[in-house]
Amino acid sequence: MTATPRPDVDFVRLRAELRRELRGTVSDEPGSRALYSVDASNYRVVPDLVVTPADVEDLATAVSLTAWAGAPVVVRGGGTSMAGNAIGGVVIDTSRHVSQILDLDPENRVAVVEPGVVLTDLTARAARHGLTFGPDPSSASRATLGGMIANNACGAHSVAWGTTADNVLGLQVMLADGTRLDLSGPVSDEGARALAARPGREGEIHRGLQSVATREAVAIGRRFSGMRRRISGYALDRLLPGQGFDVARFLAGTEGTLATTLGATLNLVALPPATVLLVLGFPDSVAAADCVPHVLPHHPLTLESINATLVDRLPDEVRRRAIAAGLPEGAAWLLVEMAGEDAELAARAARSVVADLAAWDARFSSSLVTDSAAQGVLWRCRRDGTGLATRRADGAEAWGGWEDAAVPPERLGAYLRGLDALLEEHGLTGASYGHFGEGCMHMRMDFDLLTRPGRTAFRSFVEQAADLVIGLGGSVSGEHGDGRARSALLTKMYGEDMVAVFGEVKQLWDPRGVMNPEIIVNPPPIDEHLRHQGQAKDRELLTVFSYPDDADSFAQAQRRCVGVGKCRQSSGGVMCPSYQVTREEQHSTRGRAHLLWEMLEGDVITDGWRSGEVRDALDLCLSCKGCLSDCPVNVDMATYKSEFLHHHYSRRLRPLSHYSMGWLPLWSRLAALAPGAVNAVVGSWAQPLVKRAGGIAPERQVPPFAARPLRRALRGRATRQTAGIRDRGPVPGTPRGRVVLWPDSFTSYLAPQVGTAAVAVLEDAGFEVVLPRGLVCCGLTWISTGQLGMARRVLGRSLRALDEYLVAGVPVVGLEPSCLAVFRHEAVTLQPGNAAARRAKDLSFTLSEVLARYAPDWTPPQVGADALVQTHCHQHAVLGFEADRALMHAAGITADVPDSGCCGLAGNFGFERGHYEVSRAVGERVLLPAVRAASADTLIVADGFSCRTQISQATDRVPWHLAEVLAAALGESDQTAR
Repeated sequence: MTATPRPDVDFVRLRAELRRELRGTVSDEPGSRALYSVDASNYRVVPDLVVTPADVEDLATAVSLTAWAGAPVVVRGGGTSMAGNAIGGVVIDTSRHVSQILDLDPENRVAVVEPGVVLTDLTARAARHGLTFGPDPSSASRATLGGMIANNACGAHSVAWGTTADNVLGLQVMLADGTRLDLSGPVSDEGARALAARPGREGEIHRGLQSVATREAVAIGRRFSGMRRRISGYALDRLLPGQGFDVARFLAGTEGTLATTLGATLNLVALPPATVLLVLGFPDSVAAADCVPHVLPHHPLTLESINATLVDRLPDEVRRRAIAAGLPEGAAWLLVEMAGEDAELAARAARSVVADLAAWDARFSSSLVTDSAAQGVLWRCRRDGTGLATRRADGAEAWGGWEDAAVPPERLGAYLRGLDALLEEHGLTGASYGHFGEGCMHMRMDFDLLTRPGRTAFRSFVEQAADLVIGLGGSVSGEHGDGRARSALLTKMYGEDMVAVFGEVKQLWDPRGVMNPEIIVNPPPIDEHLRHQGQAKDRELLTVFSYPDDADSFAQAQRRCVGVGKCRQSSGGVMCPSYQVTREEQHSTRGRAHLLWEMLEGDVITDGWRSGEVRDALDLCLSCKGCLSDCPVNVDMATYKSEFLHHHYSRRLRPLSHYSMGWLPLWSRLAALAPGAVNAVVGSWAQPLVKRAGGIAPERQVPPFAARPLRRALRGRATRQTAGIRDRGPVPGTPRGRVVLWPDSFTSYLAPQVGTAAVAVLEDAGFEVVLPRGLVCCGLTWISTGQLGMARRVLGRSLRALDEYLVAGVPVVGLEPSCLAVFRHEAVTLQPGNAAARRAKDLSFTLSEVLARYAPDWTPPQVGADALVQTHCHQHAVLGFEADRALMHAAGITADVPDSGCCGLAGNFGFERGHYEVSRAVGERVLLPAVRAASADTLIVADGFSCRTQISQATDRVPWHLAEVLAAALGESDQTAR
């Protein structure tokens, strides 16, 4: 077999050599090592060094120096492996800079890429020419081509277009000794002999491979089935004499254990002219599996499965949209994509599938979905399966570990029946999804990975499941590679003699055994290096927030992130705005979650709540809450950040911005006593001093305080907005009864015209509008700066002021989404057991929501205009946007809602010193260019004060709250406060 890396590697010297020779970064800091200690698997191995090369030549130099020192070389892409393929040793991250698309030839349908190119970046460029890259794993928005080649990734369309290996035309690779090979294939036997005759290491490699393939041809023919989803082990069948000696495709799937990919030449395929999505519903997954052989003869592009367990875990809004999009009755579904020269021919092909299935067995339901937006909703159910399956309906944790096996499609039903029996025997449950068209099944099961007996039971189950799959002629890996999760099972699958051949091949390519050691060859047991064996699982911390969805445990909450990395997508959605700008792992939701978990583990990040590494990673978190809705496992980084800041700065001096913007409600009330004088000072020569004293970015303009705060502005209206619930009966002419308008600090002191506009709209709809008594505040600014003791007191006082209305069932209308989100989300966890907080969660609404629920027959004024609408990120994550969309449609507003994500200002974030560049870059990603490009007669609508501030300070447009737009159409608009 191969040698293992020397245990006496001088990593201090290696670090110095790497720093001297590379233009990229080299780090052995605890924060960097902690970030890269895990991927999307159950495994953890802390790296010795983390290297981020600046380009391909840097990558080659990093590999050479590391290998020469005898240290493990672990090249990593997006870090989304669910098998533990790329952790430990010297981790070399290609995703940051080694990410150029070098060429795209639409005529010959060929692309040349560097290993760090993200798949969706390639497919977006290829789509301009009507092309795509066939393999499309659900992690496409963050998976790199180098990682896909290493693991031989597949995806939903492999049933039509094959695996990554099937689409590799050539590879440029480097061996541990620095030898570079330019590989293309397949070649004839004569061509193979010519390769073997080449001098040096290149000829030696080809001669050795041909010798192994010739000697073991009979055994390879017997043990390597023709099943395409046989991803495990080394693909020696790609080297057989007479079948095309193809070293490039052989290397696809070797998981970086033999060579490092420096570049790849890939085949592109034509996008079909038209597609439709046929959704088939079944009573269970076994019934769905049984019908697969009857669908495959119709040549679908995809044949994917989901089940009710996953759909039930979708966010409510997404689940409702999925049902509306065409999800038929059933407890398990097949998503069958059919293609045609036009939409009618594609639909005809889909109807043919239904007809054949009906003739075979009528126990199914079906829905033909032709609308692309509706198809996208249904595909989200499948794409998010990896994360959704990590929590059962009761909140219990579920894990991977046996999620990637594949069997011949005609045996899939038998496999699922056997697996169900095995689950029952072990007392386990699981959520399943997968590539049914190729017999590949992904699962998350409620293994107990936190205790020694549980881990022993886990290993027993996996070994028995492997026996089941192998007995059906399948592969223990059908997509993600072997890694640490399955390499130890290869002896079961191929036999000891063939695994010894794998070792011989490893020795040929990598005599010193430094290339991603312990993967495929010489693996440790599958229950070694499991992540949750240390201290983190046992930490019982006293926290301010409760964590009811995680058994009131901060530690369990930190296990939510399983590393699938959706937060690393480069475009689309709200999550994660800082990563989309910096592309740094520590600025992704996943990176921050990993560091928080490592803080609890305590062996790399050792100073707990005082950790500077965690503080620095959280510094660029905008608290946008995008992860709360966009992350498949609902990581709530905004809450975790607040909790951390509370403890980190306990009995310590805080950043200046925490005292200025964190206490904004108090300063606003004081400023309201003499707003003109305050504005004059802030706008004078003293402004730089004021900003410096408040920790405010010098580039930012400080918004002026309104001349008349909201309560004063409302005094002239006919109704008495401060009436108590028992003070008097309804005002005549208000048939709908009362609503409470929540006077948030932003509306009250900075934009009271929004409040007066909302009152005009609500009164037109027949409501009597009242304000709660006294000075109230939701505590948002204290929450966002981690001053949770004050936040709890302020919120508690406000809930008491509201409760007389809440007990009577009077709805509360919030105009600032971030403040309303406090009532809908944070209040019940910051005030656990507070009945008023629960009532506030149920009775707090946006303006659109309260009109839809309590005044459904009200006809809004007709605006009749186009509008560019920026959805506040807290509204996206917590409140939902359906009611707003419906109200704008009813008002004759044609709304363009770009997928712009967070505006970038994000409350105090964009005002804080040191954040301006990131804040502005987030806005410039989509929102600000869209505003500038909008025509002059297009309304700019943004309900969030932060969003309006970012737009007004970065463009020449004046943004409006939706309440202002409607009030103006009613003929009531108070612009004196603007």
